[in-house]
Amino acid sequence: MATNFMNDIRKGLEEKRANVCEGCKVDEAGLEVELDVQPHLQVIDESLRKLEEGTLGVCTVCQGMVDESLLQMDYTASVCLGDYSTQERRQLEDELELSQVIQRALLPQQVPDMTGFDIAGYSRPAQIIGGDYFDFLRFKDGAHGFVVADVSGKGISAGILMTSLQTAFHTIVPETDSPLEVLEKINRLYIHNIKFTTFVTIFFAKIDPGTCTLVYANAGHNPALLYHGGTKKHEWLKRTGIAIGLMERFDVRAQSLQLESGDILLFYTDGVTEAMSPQREPFERDRLVEIIAQNEGTSADELIQKILQSLNKFAQGNPLADDATLVVCKVQ
Repeated sequence: MATNFMNDIRKGLEEKRANVCEGCKVDEAGLEVELDVQPHLQVIDESLRKLEEGTLGVCTVCQGMVDESLLQMDYTASVCLGDYSTQERRQLEDELELSQVIQRALLPQQVPDMTGFDIAGYSRPAQIIGGDYFDFLRFKDGAHGFVVADVSGKGISAGILMTSLQTAFHTIVPETDSPLEVLEKINRLYIHNIKFTTFVTIFFAKIDPGTCTLVYANAGHNPALLYHGGTKKHEWLKRTGIAIGLMERFDVRAQSLQLESGDILLFYTDGVTEAMSPQREPFERDRLVEIIAQNEGTSADELIQKILQSLNKFAQGNPLADDATLVVCKVQ
């Protein structure tokens, strides 16, 4: 294979390895996360070893070289297209089609019209292009999907990946009823693709307005806030797995709960809670609870404005260091 192509493979693998290690450092789950990503690090290291030996991309069936386009999409590929089984070829075709679809532009997002719910969203990039993503989608069964994600890094590279992530969600969600199936497919798309060398934290929720049930999966993202207006208590919807792009074996769990009248859901990215005051004090998530408790009677849009006002006052005019995203969902 061409030397330039193999150099691209090496660069992609080295960047992916660095980002996996960085993902372990920033994740709160500690040792458990470190153990979870070890299999993925081993796959990367084994691929780097094969690259140095000149055996990366050698077909185990015919001993020829795997097509470059296939190796670029999955650097662990070791079978030529002509030697694939019918099932393997069909799965590859699906993934190739998805890989092409995620490059296309999307329709503008819209706040969903859900009877009994008041919804608002806001996102502000720290630079011209941001890596935060939030969206509203519809599952195959008609239930509503809410996603908030944060691509590691900032700027143009994070924005490009954010755009592809947005397209992937719009492509996959209408074909399934399962939040976990969506995240599993996205993880599979990113995990061995040298064009995606970073990781993504995602909070993905499914709400059925008819039954007021919430099903969610939290892949390494900030815990969402669920404030109970009836009891004035709150809970944090914590991580149920680690970030997308770090897991060789997909292991994110789903949780479900019943929403009640007066409940308020707040999804956000760490650009909000990690915003700094001039004294280098972080904003932190407990302030979010205080703001919602003091303003629970206002609309979803007004709640976001209250949070932003508090955030700007806290930062005292200093620009945010990271992208900031907020989504509020009130059960009326």
